Amino acid sequence: MSTTALLIIAAVIGVAIVAYRRFRKAGRPVPAILRRGQPLPDFHAVDESGDPVRSTELHGTAVVMLFVRGNWCPFCSSQVENLSAHYKDIVDLGARLILVTPKPLETTRRVAEFFEVEFEFWLDDDLSVTRQLGLLLESGVPDDSRKEYGADTIWPTALVIDRSGIIRYTELSKFIADRPKPSTLLRELRVALRN
Repeated sequence: MSTTALLIIAAVIGVAIVAYRRFRKAGRPVPAILRRGQPLPDFHAVDESGDPVRSTELHGTAVVMLFVRGNWCPFCSSQVENLSAHYKDIVDLGARLILVTPKPLETTRRVAEFFEVEFEFWLDDDLSVTRQLGLLLESGVPDDSRKEYGADTIWPTALVIDRSGIIRYTELSKFIADRPKPSTLLRELRVALRN
């Protein structure tokens, strides 16, 4: 093989590596309605008791809101477990911690009892909130869990919302496995509380 051919192959490989790294870093874009500085959209869900809740009812309180796929997801379970150690820190700052999930009500109660925390769970069992916010992950549920959970789920997302209902921090998981650390959420919550 000639030197020119080797240089061309090396250049093509180099370009492919750069493109792949940029794609991995970029991940899924944040939906416009969930970007920093936007008001939290008005949406309806139900809490773990089956009572209706509405996002506009959160005004006046800072909130850390996580959109999680379900207890079948090891990354979601790990995120909830890690956050359980910091739940008191969030509440002591005067904020609420809300997990929005498409999990069935009974499963959500089991998760809350397992971690022995007072997280608030809001249920989006028909994924209408998920669709409204641009967080739908089509066919994201593994085949062996689809009978109970269906095929589609939520794209993992973390929000920090200030007392006036403005989104101050948004983090979409880039590749399902990455989640913001509790220390990051606490830092962003403290920043939001200063606004």
